[in-house]
Amino acid sequence: MTDERVEKKNEKKEGSGSADRIIRKYAFGSMGIGLIPFPVIDIAALTAVQIKLVRKLAKIYDVPFSKSEVKSFITALAGSTVSVSVAGTLSSFAKFIPIVGQTAGAVTMPSLAGAATYAVGKVFETHFSAGGDFSDFNPETMKEYYHRMLKEGKIIGDKMKGARFGSND
Repeated sequence: MTDERVEKKNEKKEGSGSADRIIRKYAFGSMGIGLIPFPVIDIAALTAVQIKLVRKLAKIYDVPFSKSEVKSFITALAGSTVSVSVAGTLSSFAKFIPIVGQTAGAVTMPSLAGAATYAVGKVFETHFSAGGDFSDFNPETMKEYYHRMLKEGKIIGDKMKGARFGSND
């Protein structure tokens, strides 16, 4: 291995700590987006935040960024989890129903938004830290990992909510 490759590998190891902090920050911020009371706007805002997260991760790992590719990759990953994408869409559209729908959306959407953002971040962090870039990213091969990170994201999101709102759970 050349000195240059060793140096780059060490930079990537250092980047993983800051990448994890960024992923958690964006996941927590996404939970707030879930509280947006307007249907469809919340999903558009969430997608924009996830794109910005991937842009930051790409910068950490020195990967050239492509917004159009990232958007299609995020859509493919989210679509691979039918129950979550349907639940997220339904939570968003439920906000059209006065009071009951808005309450249901406010209860479910923040958790889904945070978990999905966490999962997207972890997928791209893993891919970039292994030396990948957008040209060799395949959402199909990352589906299972995305599902695992989605579950992990829900657990972490619940802990973040508890810490933020003083829960002892």
